[in-house]
Amino acid sequence: MSKLNTLFQKDLHVVNFGIESFYKDLKIQNIPAIHIDWKPIAGGDKEAAVNLRKLKNPELYSKIQEANKEALRRILAAQPVIIGLGIAGEVIPGMTKETILHAGPPITWERMCGPQKGAVLGGLVYEGLAADIEEAGQLAASGKITFAPCNMHNGVGPMAGVVTYSMPVWILENKTFGNRAYCTINEGLGKVLRFGAFDEEVLTRLRWIEKDLYPVLKAAMEIKGEIDIKTMIAQLLQMGDEGHNRNKAGTSLLFRELTPAILEADLSNEKKIAALNFINSNDHTFLNISMPACKCTMDPVFDIEYCTVAATMCRNGTDFGIRIAGLGKDVWFTAPAERVEGLLFPGFREEDEAYDLGDSCITETAGIGGFCMAAAPAIVQFVGGQVSDAKNYTMEMYEITIGEGTAYKIPGLDFRGAPTGIDLLKVIETGIRPIINTGIAHKEAGVGQVGAGLVHPPEACFKKALAACVDKWSK
Repeated sequence: MSKLNTLFQKDLHVVNFGIESFYKDLKIQNIPAIHIDWKPIAGGDKEAAVNLRKLKNPELYSKIQEANKEALRRILAAQPVIIGLGIAGEVIPGMTKETILHAGPPITWERMCGPQKGAVLGGLVYEGLAADIEEAGQLAASGKITFAPCNMHNGVGPMAGVVTYSMPVWILENKTFGNRAYCTINEGLGKVLRFGAFDEEVLTRLRWIEKDLYPVLKAAMEIKGEIDIKTMIAQLLQMGDEGHNRNKAGTSLLFRELTPAILEADLSNEKKIAALNFINSNDHTFLNISMPACKCTMDPVFDIEYCTVAATMCRNGTDFGIRIAGLGKDVWFTAPAERVEGLLFPGFREEDEAYDLGDSCITETAGIGGFCMAAAPAIVQFVGGQVSDAKNYTMEMYEITIGEGTAYKIPGLDFRGAPTGIDLLKVIETGIRPIINTGIAHKEAGVGQVGAGLVHPPEACFKKALAACVDKWSK
């Protein structure tokens, strides 16, 4: 009997590589099998694979590993705290009356998506630079307004991310390294400026935030003093939040810190009660704290030579942009933003959605948000999926990060540290892209939020960055 015939008469014990459907078919037939989730390096992209090999040259790769260790040290050593509030034009570097900051990488007015244009229009009217929306549109297109990314001015902005001169902002400082970050006060959900709405209801709320809420919060912070946000994020992860789209616990903790000082402030009871009611009714108040906390955590890793850690991820509804620590603050790698997969509010359809939008994925960049969904299984009710998915997303992120958090830990994973420090090389090698949970804006200006879901950065951003690392470091 031939060896081949002998083989087919034996019991099969199968190791399956790659396509999982083969493994499932074997299991249906009760054939013992194990599945190896194997993919070709760089997804089979020859150019990316060659670039990866160049950077993994032993001498160069040793420098990259040392640089990434230093980046992880700086990230874990960060101590973000709220130190107060101020008016954007008075505290944010480089702001002028004609400056409008926006979310995402650099973009021109002509290329902005609908909700980002809507937020710009509303911001110009709010600022008094235009009498109405029509005039605002003419001014925006005139070349007289300077558009710049929040990220290039030490700031971050959720969704459209528009910041104008007169808007109040939270001021956070990384006490370890002395750098600061800024973010506006959260307006709440639904029809708000950050989702591109700009009607009188939206503008009235913005003016109330500036004239009534801001003085209360500023006075309270002067009484309270600094608020430790690193400790607060560590706590909220133990309470079912992940720090991006679920902020119930974070807002509650912030409310507890601020309330005694608000009550003590020398302002009218009417204003203090209104401020407390607004914070209490807006679960996303803390989002505009967690974002600048993560921003000032990540900024100190810039300019670590040979560092392949992603220091920035952000999007503007047109482009997704990343910056790599070792390549510097001025170097962006962009690709078209992708559609968010998720749950839409009643009455809206997939074709109503804007593409991926906002600076809020700075939370994932720093290791919380979508990277910590295992700590917040209830998030799936907002963004879609099952509870098991939340754990699986977090577990996958360990495959593309350089280390684990020491303060930010996940109860459902036996208090394992959060996956921290996205490594460009690991993203390319594994084909695993960072997971981001996010809100969804309507594609048309003036409508507002229509849902929430999950999205990934486009692969092309990372491949472009990989090529740039090779050009700079591989001689």
